[in-house]
Amino acid sequence: MHNEVGLHARPAALLARLVAGFDARVTVNEVDAASVLALMGLGLEKGDRMEVRAGGTEAAAALEAVEQAVADGFGEQ
Repeated sequence: MHNEVGLHARPAALLARLVAGFDARVTVNEVDAASVLALMGLGLEKGDRMEVRAGGTEAAAALEAVEQAVADGFGEQ
């Protein structure tokens, strides 16, 4: 996690919207990445590790999109 304030409401919502656009089930640290509340419940802070997994017909594309969003700091950097 690179964001200064971690995975708070805005980046969690962005991530949930992002993964909802793919025919894939995406998880972050074993919680459903399509759920803003589940993502926020992880309490991820700057420096924490995110384990992202995906399954489904668009799993590879979903993982690539999540990787890019994380690298871009969810648009906050």
